[in-house]
Amino acid sequence: MDFFIRHLLHNKKKVVIFSLILAVIGAILSLTVTINYSMVDYLPSDAKSTKALSIMKKEFTQSIPNGQVMLTNVSIQEVIDYKNKLSNIEGITEVLWLDDVVDITIPVEFSDKKTVDSYYKDGNALVSITTKSGNEIKTLNSIYEVIGENNSVSGDLVDIATQQSMATSEPARAMIILIPIIIIILLISTTSYVEPILFLLTIGIAVLINLGSNIFLGEVSFITQAISPILQLAVSLDYAIFLLHSYEGYKKQTDDLNEAMRLAIKRSISAIMASAATTLFGFIALMFMNFRIGSDLGINLVKGIIFSFLSVMIFLPTLTLCCNKWIEKTRHKKILPELKNISKKTSKLRIVTVIIICIILVPCFLAQGKSTFIYGMGSNLSSTSRSSYDTKIINETFGKSTAMVLFVPKGDNAKEEILCDELEITPHVTSVVAYANTVGTAIPSNFLSDDVLNQFYSENYSRIILYTNTESEGEIAFSTVDNIEKIVKKHYGEEFLSLGNSVSLYDLKNVVEKDTSVVNLIAVIAITLVLLITFKSISLPLLLLLTIEDSIWINLSVPYFTGNSLCYIGYLVISTVQLGATVDYAILLTDHYMNNRKTMTAKEAIKMSLGDTAKSIFISGSILASAGFCLGIISSDQIISELGILLGRGAFLSVVMVILFLPTLLLCLDKIIPFTTLNHKFYKGGNKFENK
Repeated sequence: MDFFIRHLLHNKKKVVIFSLILAVIGAILSLTVTINYSMVDYLPSDAKSTKALSIMKKEFTQSIPNGQVMLTNVSIQEVIDYKNKLSNIEGITEVLWLDDVVDITIPVEFSDKKTVDSYYKDGNALVSITTKSGNEIKTLNSIYEVIGENNSVSGDLVDIATQQSMATSEPARAMIILIPIIIIILLISTTSYVEPILFLLTIGIAVLINLGSNIFLGEVSFITQAISPILQLAVSLDYAIFLLHSYEGYKKQTDDLNEAMRLAIKRSISAIMASAATTLFGFIALMFMNFRIGSDLGINLVKGIIFSFLSVMIFLPTLTLCCNKWIEKTRHKKILPELKNISKKTSKLRIVTVIIICIILVPCFLAQGKSTFIYGMGSNLSSTSRSSYDTKIINETFGKSTAMVLFVPKGDNAKEEILCDELEITPHVTSVVAYANTVGTAIPSNFLSDDVLNQFYSENYSRIILYTNTESEGEIAFSTVDNIEKIVKKHYGEEFLSLGNSVSLYDLKNVVEKDTSVVNLIAVIAITLVLLITFKSISLPLLLLLTIEDSIWINLSVPYFTGNSLCYIGYLVISTVQLGATVDYAILLTDHYMNNRKTMTAKEAIKMSLGDTAKSIFISGSILASAGFCLGIISSDQIISELGILLGRGAFLSVVMVILFLPTLLLCLDKIIPFTTLNHKFYKGGNKFENK
């Protein structure tokens, strides 16, 4: 290690140049990484909707309708003209309307009113479209050009196009706001105007390399693309602060800058590794989710922590030495006080905090699992956008509509017709499109063209499209899916498959609910092992985990008490991210307490430890909270926005708990800690449990 450090510092300019080159390569490669906007693609392979999607891709050229176009004040012939124009748009694979369900050569007044009203009502027409994935923005813009300003579009197509637009603009906007905030926080906590730039440059290089390394994964989810860079920046800036703080201390002991940096690296590497390890294991836990978006995010964050650690240990020391003259020229007085007397100011608050925590702990623990959850993407549309207005107008005119596709064994037309008749009278089903009720079982299939047949039949399956008047998720939507599947099962047993937004979200609900206990358990066990090794104690890991878990329970109970729904992915991810990212605060305070306790009484040790660590905890917590709140405020995507708010609020609560609650726990259990800790060497100040 010593040889490596000396060799590294001796070649500092080469190391800086090589690191910058890697960052540029990473930035270029990141532009070629594919972003996946489909939550369904991350469901496990044994999920029902995943199997159905596989069958559909193998046997049918058409997909599930994912958009609706409402045409206002149009005749039937005008709708047909619009339908032909929409069919010619690149990216649209299928267009369905009333003429695909009933014979429009017969006056619509003679057709089933419920069916007609689903497609044509008061001179307004609702056309369903199916599009290819990958270029939704271009497809949507082409649709707008065809239908003009007076008509409307809604559906998954619009949501995905919105996400594609946000994926490139919103992370950049968040960074533009976040970076100045971080610079201000770092400026008031350091003594040089250049040091904050060195910190950000060091972690920025790690972020770019991490983004570029995603080329080896092939693609990343839109959630990972939006969250990972900001989260990596926020949780790993501490490592740079630890190293330079140690370097400043050794500069006072020696005039040899290389020697000061060598000593600083050797002194701080173990502390930085311990800090990184807890965060790392929290992120690794995400990789055990069956819902593979957790693995996608977990892999990226794990890579990010490793790259940040290497950048701090390799790039920052060499960059700091190269910029030493600039650091010295830009020195300024300390702005943030050392907070040495914070214990006096917080002692009364600690008592109040403990009382409050004891009162609310059980209700918060129960409430955090009883919130109303959203399993999909939620609303991604601004209330002032055209998309939001279009969705509102379509829902007011035709009601809500969600598409669902059934694949049943091909061959028994009579059974299929009976099934369609039964589905048509099922509550919340507004229309059914199938060969049996569209073409009719009386017409032999060999009389029809391949284009018509391919809409309904593949080699092995018959395709039935349903439309329901429910939201894509929720109690009514999921019970409707259940009812439909029970009806199909009555006729075909288990030999059918179902697909659609509601079906996928129902599968997602079942998958992620199972993930919760597994992921949380893995995170807690892994971090507990790190704490056991760090402190060689049984009681201290329990105290630290209780402190952070309390803050997590309070954080996740807020949506329940405020009556708001919570995106389940945010609920699942924050449980591990907040634990892994903020347990460092508790480790820092406890480590100082255990060292001070060797020469002081418990109260003196707490007072000294708070004075030594409060500033660092406040700085780290402020950066993480700022990152979270920036994501929450900037992002239009409900999942990312809620995750940001949870992260920001969680960081704040963790700081409060570590400063006000943990010291009280340490004092109350001071006599138990020695029994459960190896080589504690507590101060011999009258405590009968201390070493002799």
